[in-house]
Amino acid sequence: VQLQASGGGSVQAGGFLRLSCLVSRIMFRAYDMAWYRQAPGKERELVASITSDGGTSYTNPVRGRFIISRDNAQDAVYLQMNALAPEDTAVYYCSTVDRGVRSWGQGTQVTVSS
Repeated sequence: VQLQASGGGSVQAGGFLRLSCLVSRIMFRAYDMAWYRQAPGKERELVASITSDGGTSYTNPVRGRFIISRDNAQDAVYLQMNALAPEDTAVYYCSTVDRGVRSWGQGTQVTVSS
């Protein structure tokens, strides 16, 4: 599986970004997808996930601000991030599990200044 994330950047608090992840080499529509993030000095954490049939879940700090979605025609998963706060600063990774192994994209940096 290949995952190519993009869309990160630097924004001020209250701003928004939309992350994209293009997925290849798997039957995308059959896979659950997820976004993780890793802030400096912290462990990587799950941010949001979406099942193959579109069910979504979010970690509490982002619920109500972030929206995960997928486009099976484009083999892509997205993360719309609104009302960004400095604590959202991290490298964001898209991820899936293929044959029991979790795979990661290369990550995209999101920096939120106060």
